[in-house]
Amino acid sequence: MLQRTLTTCVRETKPPKGSGKKKLAVAAESDPSTPPVPTLAEQLSYLHYARPFKNPYYTKNVNRRAKNLKAVLTQERERERVERERRRQEREERMEVDGATEDDVPEEDLPTYSSIEAPPSVLPQRKYCDVTGLEGPYTDPATGLRYHDKSIYELIKSLSTSAAKDYLSARGVNPIVK
Repeated sequence: MLQRTLTTCVRETKPPKGSGKKKLAVAAESDPSTPPVPTLAEQLSYLHYARPFKNPYYTKNVNRRAKNLKAVLTQERERERVERERRRQEREERMEVDGATEDDVPEEDLPTYSSIEAPPSVLPQRKYCDVTGLEGPYTDPATGLRYHDKSIYELIKSLSTSAAKDYLSARGVNPIVK
């Protein structure tokens, strides 16, 4: 019985679960003599350090707006139209009475994002398989058909002459089969 009273006393002296930490925190906040302890996030924060990578004299332009693609293309087309009109007027001013120009200067049209005219590619033209449409690095010497791999070559060898001519004409090549 004595042991039973001791365990009940111990149980009565223990605070309920979870109540101890909150009371300590409240006691620390209410005590004005103790300075507040910074949290881990405040300790690891770089907010109070100087930022040498930022320009201290930078001011954001409030009048500048982000433009979408449609607006950018419209402005570029308008700029090109104005430039073409200016060149046309310069040519008209240089024209003599009989219609001949003083100096025939070829027009220099530079390709832009919206123009479809561009100089030819410096890369070699790609070759595609006439049967599958995949990249065809090999050419059959007998028919001139391009093929992708060994299995397609076996198929090409079994083709008739007229079928090989049809494949070549589909590519736009003069079908000459040996």
